[in-house]
Amino acid sequence: MTNTWHLYLMGAIYILAGIMHFIKPKVYLRIMPRYLPFHKTLVLLSGLAEIALGIGLFFEPTRAIAVYGIIAMLAVFLLVHFYMLSSEKASAGFPKWLLLLRLPIQFALMYWAFMYLKV
Repeated sequence: MTNTWHLYLMGAIYILAGIMHFIKPKVYLRIMPRYLPFHKTLVLLSGLAEIALGIGLFFEPTRAIAVYGIIAMLAVFLLVHFYMLSSEKASAGFPKWLLLLRLPIQFALMYWAFMYLKV
Protein backbone atom coordinates (compact mmCIF):
# COMPACT_ATOMS: atom_id res chain seq x y z
CA MET A 1 0.00 0.00 0.00
CA THR A 2 1.32 3.44 -0.81
CA ASN A 3 1.98 6.14 1.75
CA THR A 4 -1.51 7.50 2.21
CA TRP A 5 -2.81 10.05 4.66
CA HIS A 6 -4.25 7.37 6.94
CA LEU A 7 -0.81 5.82 7.45
CA TYR A 8 0.38 9.17 8.76
CA LEU A 9 -2.79 9.53 10.81
CA MET A 10 -2.09 6.17 12.44
CA GLY A 11 1.48 7.19 13.20
CA ALA A 12 0.31 10.47 14.71
CA ILE A 13 -2.29 8.70 16.85
CA TYR A 14 0.33 6.36 18.34
CA ILE A 15 2.79 9.20 18.91
CA LEU A 16 0.13 11.29 20.69
CA ALA A 17 -1.05 8.29 22.71
CA GLY A 18 2.55 7.62 23.75
CA ILE A 19 3.10 11.24 24.78
CA MET A 20 -0.02 11.02 26.95
CA HIS A 21 1.69 8.30 29.01
CA PHE A 22 4.16 10.97 30.14
CA ILE A 23 1.67 13.84 30.50
CA LYS A 24 -1.05 11.86 32.34
CA PRO A 25 0.61 8.73 33.75
CA LYS A 26 -1.99 8.42 36.54
CA VAL A 27 -4.68 7.60 33.96
CA TYR A 28 -2.65 4.62 32.79
CA LEU A 29 -1.54 3.60 36.28
CA ARG A 30 -5.20 3.30 37.33
CA ILE A 31 -5.88 0.63 34.73
CA MET A 32 -2.72 -1.46 35.14
CA PRO A 33 -3.46 -5.04 36.11
CA ARG A 34 -2.42 -5.69 39.70
CA TYR A 35 -0.56 -8.87 38.73
CA LEU A 36 1.96 -6.91 36.63
CA PRO A 37 5.03 -5.54 38.43
CA PHE A 38 6.63 -2.10 38.12
CA HIS A 39 3.50 -0.23 37.02
CA LYS A 40 5.11 3.18 36.51
CA THR A 41 8.00 1.69 34.54
CA LEU A 42 5.61 -0.27 32.33
CA VAL A 43 3.46 2.80 31.68
CA LEU A 44 6.50 4.83 30.64
CA LEU A 45 7.95 1.99 28.53
CA SER A 46 4.64 1.48 26.76
CA GLY A 47 4.52 5.21 26.06
CA LEU A 48 8.02 5.09 24.60
CA ALA A 49 7.05 2.07 22.52
CA GLU A 50 3.99 3.84 21.13
CA ILE A 51 6.05 6.89 20.22
CA ALA A 52 8.82 4.86 18.59
CA LEU A 53 6.41 2.64 16.66
CA GLY A 54 4.38 5.63 15.52
CA ILE A 55 7.53 7.29 14.19
CA GLY A 56 8.60 4.00 12.62
CA LEU A 57 5.46 4.00 10.46
CA PHE A 58 6.62 7.15 8.69
CA PHE A 59 9.71 5.57 7.13
CA GLU A 60 9.74 2.77 4.57
CA PRO A 61 12.79 0.94 6.03
CA THR A 62 11.19 0.72 9.50
CA ARG A 63 7.53 0.42 8.54
CA ALA A 64 7.23 -3.40 8.64
CA ILE A 65 8.97 -3.60 12.02
CA ALA A 66 6.71 -0.85 13.32
CA VAL A 67 3.60 -2.65 12.05
CA TYR A 68 4.60 -5.92 13.69
CA GLY A 69 5.46 -4.01 16.87
CA ILE A 70 2.08 -2.27 16.90
CA ILE A 71 0.23 -5.56 16.42
CA ALA A 72 2.23 -7.17 19.24
CA MET A 73 1.74 -4.15 21.49
CA LEU A 74 -2.01 -4.14 20.89
CA ALA A 75 -2.13 -7.87 21.67
CA VAL A 76 -0.34 -7.24 24.97
CA PHE A 77 -2.70 -4.34 25.72
CA LEU A 78 -5.56 -6.85 25.57
CA LEU A 79 -4.40 -7.88 29.06
CA VAL A 80 -5.40 -4.44 30.30
CA HIS A 81 -8.75 -4.56 28.51
CA PHE A 82 -9.65 -7.95 29.98
CA TYR A 83 -8.41 -6.90 33.41
CA MET A 84 -10.68 -3.85 33.32
CA LEU A 85 -13.64 -6.18 32.70
CA SER A 86 -12.75 -8.30 35.74
CA SER A 87 -14.29 -6.11 38.45
CA GLU A 88 -15.95 -2.79 39.25
CA LYS A 89 -12.74 -1.45 40.78
CA ALA A 90 -10.61 -2.54 37.81
CA SER A 91 -13.00 -0.82 35.39
CA ALA A 92 -11.79 2.58 36.66
CA GLY A 93 -15.35 3.86 36.43
CA PHE A 94 -15.81 3.14 32.73
CA PRO A 95 -19.18 1.63 31.77
CA LYS A 96 -19.10 -2.04 30.90
CA TRP A 97 -20.48 -1.46 27.38
CA LEU A 98 -17.54 0.82 26.60
CA LEU A 99 -15.04 -1.72 27.94
CA LEU A 100 -16.63 -4.42 25.78
CA LEU A 101 -16.54 -2.15 22.74
CA ARG A 102 -12.80 -1.66 23.18
CA LEU A 103 -12.11 -5.34 22.48
CA PRO A 104 -13.21 -5.40 18.82
CA ILE A 105 -11.61 -1.97 18.38
CA GLN A 106 -8.26 -3.50 19.38
CA PHE A 107 -8.61 -6.08 16.64
CA ALA A 108 -9.67 -3.41 14.14
CA LEU A 109 -6.53 -1.44 15.04
CA MET A 110 -4.43 -4.56 14.52
CA TYR A 111 -5.99 -5.06 11.10
CA TRP A 112 -5.45 -1.39 10.22
CA ALA A 113 -1.74 -1.78 10.97
CA PHE A 114 -1.57 -5.11 9.12
CA MET A 115 -2.85 -3.43 5.93
CA TYR A 116 0.49 -1.62 5.61
CA LEU A 117 2.58 -4.77 5.30
CA LYS A 118 3.79 -5.58 1.84
CA VAL A 119 2.65 -9.14 1.42
